[in-house]
Amino acid sequence: PSPPGLLLLTSFLLHIEEGHASPTRLVCDNRLIQKYIGEAKDMEKRAGQCHALPALSCPAVLPLVDFRLQQWKSKSNETKRQEILCDLALLVGAVARAQRQVTQECGAMQLSQLYHHASSFLLLLQTFSWEAGPSEPGCSPRSMEQTHVTSIFLTYRQLVQGKLRFFFHDLAKDLCNQGQGGGRNPQCGGR
Repeated sequence: PSPPGLLLLTSFLLHIEEGHASPTRLVCDNRLIQKYIGEAKDMEKRAGQCHALPALSCPAVLPLVDFRLQQWKSKSNETKRQEILCDLALLVGAVARAQRQVTQECGAMQLSQLYHHASSFLLLLQTFSWEAGPSEPGCSPRSMEQTHVTSIFLTYRQLVQGKLRFFFHDLAKDLCNQGQGGGRNPQCGGR
């Protein structure tokens, strides 16, 4: 069986490939982000059901992913993308370090799945591009230390359900209302 993250990554890449390196199709189909939110909730729930998950001896440094909606709305899409990239990079690093500490089968399996999902989103956001703007400035996201493995899953779900969902929503307003035909002439579809 293929890792769940591979399917997620393939889905992203197919959408991007079909859209000529444009996130339009991915962003315009609201069912996809809802699916990813559902998967994040499921991973968090399954991790919580793993018995005897040890506390991390080296605390996980996790991004603080809360935000104020009004401040978020005032940022450019590129600034939002950079902020989410920084959060995801910190989260992926925390998952990788936690994987080295958790040997219990259930916890290790859930962390592996989370690593693939978070890495896929990281790769996806790195492929989004805007015409102008500096490439990835140094990251210094607000962070916290946690010793509970389940807090890593909580942070991921909050990131997907919060910043990522609103980012996709904001992109959809820009991309989907401009006609998602990708340059095709709408009159060619028939009379």
